[in-house]
Amino acid sequence: MSELWSFEFMRRALIAALLVGAAAPMVGTFLVQRRLSLIGDGMGHVALAGVSIGLLTGNQPVLTALVAAVVCAVVIELIQRYGRASGDVALAVMFYGGIALGVVLMSRATGTGANLTSYLFGAITTTSRDDLVVFAVLALVVMVTTWVLRPRLFAVANDEEWSRAAGLPVLGLNIVLAVMTAVTVVVSMRVVGLLLISALMILPNAAAQQVSRSFRSMRLVAIVIGVLCATGGVALSYQLDTPSGGTIVLLVLAVFIVLSLAATLAHAVAARHHRYAEMHAHEHGPGCGHQQVEHGDHVDYLHDGHLHAPHGDHYDEHHDHREDDRHPTADDVVAGRPTSRS
Repeated sequence: MSELWSFEFMRRALIAALLVGAAAPMVGTFLVQRRLSLIGDGMGHVALAGVSIGLLTGNQPVLTALVAAVVCAVVIELIQRYGRASGDVALAVMFYGGIALGVVLMSRATGTGANLTSYLFGAITTTSRDDLVVFAVLALVVMVTTWVLRPRLFAVANDEEWSRAAGLPVLGLNIVLAVMTAVTVVVSMRVVGLLLISALMILPNAAAQQVSRSFRSMRLVAIVIGVLCATGGVALSYQLDTPSGGTIVLLVLAVFIVLSLAATLAHAVAARHHRYAEMHAHEHGPGCGHQQVEHGDHVDYLHDGHLHAPHGDHYDEHHDHREDDRHPTADDVVAGRPTSRS
């Protein structure tokens, strides 16, 4: 890493990757909650049209892409709120219209093929100082906005009807999220490319879901994964001489697969442990001193917050009971709720 840091272009690349790795998962968290995992791809297609406009007119492609993506984000939210088209149709219009316009406009430009490729697939080592300043400002806006509005964005993402009844400006918050998505796409296009940007917003959150038990912990884990994979992918791509965008996404994908397998294994072990009563030196039975809980035709014993079968009956038969005769939990016992249904 010290060798990489000695090159100015790699310093800019690592800083850009750090910014994108933190900002993209923060926005992607709410997109996952709203089941809009593919909206980043649509924004990428629209940003492509903006890049084409910038290259064709001689303007800064980052700024024209930002304007195009933000305008489209607002239009899409308004269509979903007031138009007759469904969300899927609106997204399809954004997908195909954006890329078609980009291709047509690029056909009118000459000598820009290499530049277009860098925007499509990422070329983080070509990030200039001016690009880095713009990316830093935009990434900071995204992170601060999503952090300040996170309770409201979370409420709207989970239940729009409840949020509307509670007096939250649902449309306004959805537009803010859409705009933040558009900004994130523009910030990330030189790092992972417009065709891969959605992966950096969604996959860290998908991986974090495998090991998180709350929305807050999922956000934090996703940000950590995004930062580590983005910076690690840049360093690895330099060592392997591979495209930075594809390397970053493959690294995030590998983390997702590992955490998914680990979560599946942990779930299987936990299920097996729950199915068979805990084996320990203490013997449960009449006179053991623990609270007795009647359940069906037998008695369990409350010990350390868990229900244990009597000594000699280590198989937990509660899973074989009918659904209307559910296994009581420790909370049921403490609260005095019925331990079986008649």
